[in-house]
Amino acid sequence: MGLLERLRKEWFILGIVLVIAAARLEPAVGVKGGPLKPEITITYIAVSAIFFNSGLSLKTEELTSALMHVKLHLFVQIFTLVFFPTAIWLFLQLLSITPINEWLLKGLQTVGCMPPPVSSAVILTKAVGGNEAAAIFNSAFGSFLLGSSSSVPFTSIFSQLFMTVVVPLIIGQIVRRYIKDWLERKKPPFGTISSCVLLMIIYTTFCDTFANPNIDLDKFSLIIIVFIIFSVQMSFMFLTFLFSTRNNSSFTPADTVAIIFCSTHKSLTLGIPMLKIVFAGYEHLSLISVPLLIYHPAQILLGSLLVPTIKSWMVSRQKALKLTRQPKAPVKV
Repeated sequence: MGLLERLRKEWFILGIVLVIAAARLEPAVGVKGGPLKPEITITYIAVSAIFFNSGLSLKTEELTSALMHVKLHLFVQIFTLVFFPTAIWLFLQLLSITPINEWLLKGLQTVGCMPPPVSSAVILTKAVGGNEAAAIFNSAFGSFLLGSSSSVPFTSIFSQLFMTVVVPLIIGQIVRRYIKDWLERKKPPFGTISSCVLLMIIYTTFCDTFANPNIDLDKFSLIIIVFIIFSVQMSFMFLTFLFSTRNNSSFTPADTVAIIFCSTHKSLTLGIPMLKIVFAGYEHLSLISVPLLIYHPAQILLGSLLVPTIKSWMVSRQKALKLTRQPKAPVKV
């Protein structure tokens, strides 16, 4: 395989490296309030584009089927809102005897209680080719469920989710009705479009990370926290993979992809306002926020790097299942 062909095949991984390098060189360009205005271009325009793209690419039957996939929804929500925080709490009991700053550990506990994000889990599921419709439902439902039961203003959460998720998705479905034949004939690169949007999100996320003064920790604490966060993410992704691929699970490979990303990703958009309300007046609020500020870019980076591997597994698994379901040819006597 030639160099150009290799680069063309691995363009997404190369893109991740380039946008992180660009964010490190000049983070002021992509921070909130900076020239790119990510608080508008990413939070509203990019996220709306993602779900409009999903509305165009998904068949109505797929959305309806995903809505009725109760077992998958229960798995994701129970893992996210019950198993994840409980496991983190037990893990922190062990870490409490170490010299790690106790406020950083409190921050890790709050990360475990956060809902899934609206955008990154959906984009990564789409990039792999997983059950995108299920990812959309669980990402939005998790944010709505936890947000409505917390101190974060309910109307603010509902209106943002409605305008950036529901409305673009419905518009995409309406447009799809009129250009369905053209879409099936031309097959636009919906996955590539979503991957480009994800690169934009990675860039602005790392701009915020590199420019954030709250992450000015001593190197030892920072390295330990980063190591713990990546270890937690990898462990939980592996656990969700094991649970959802058991023989009696009844989940398809595409379902497994949605489960892996939706069950392990955590929302920064909803998380930071919740932290500011719950820990209002705490002088250590900046330290409590650090794990979530690290977890957010880490989950996007790790998920993006694993896209080719997970996609390869899903495709091979789907082929294997297809072969096993084919009727066997009669044996000639």
